Amino acid sequence: MAESLAPSLTPPARTIDPRGQRFGAGASVVILVIAFATGWFWLAALVGLNLIVASLFGTRLFLPGRVWPIVRSALKLGPPTEPEHEYPPRFAQALGGIFIALGTLLYVAGLTAGGWLLVGAVAALQTLLAVTGYCVGCKLYFLRWWVPSVFARLFRRQDERLGFAVQPLQRVS
Repeated sequence: MAESLAPSLTPPARTIDPRGQRFGAGASVVILVIAFATGWFWLAALVGLNLIVASLFGTRLFLPGRVWPIVRSALKLGPPTEPEHEYPPRFAQALGGIFIALGTLLYVAGLTAGGWLLVGAVAALQTLLAVTGYCVGCKLYFLRWWVPSVFARLFRRQDERLGFAVQPLQRVS
């Protein structure tokens, strides 16, 4: 149902291959598991930083997902049958980046378990996305509350600066 509301709740933007998002989520889970197993919190913080950068400037900057076009080509997979609007995944990436940033603050403050707990929550949600294709953050984007609309306005401004053609938000009746 949320997907059917996408055209009316989001401004026109780039569409993406949802399989690439799933692949990127799976790759970042592997990185976060390595960070946890080795105790390298800095590696988890780098994933969080990349999530924030990708949410601000577009999903094409999410480094774990950059390998997807090569994998898709090697497996001779065609284009996506249902491309996905870019804003809901960017919103989800922003939420994940914020959680890892808060986890980093807790870790630096000496609350190591709290920091790892927040990183683990992001890893769990990314595992859910990678395995099932269900993106909790994407679904939160479609709730009728003010945060997603603020994000859409920020994304639209950023996209305009980057040269993407965008149109005003449409009103939902």
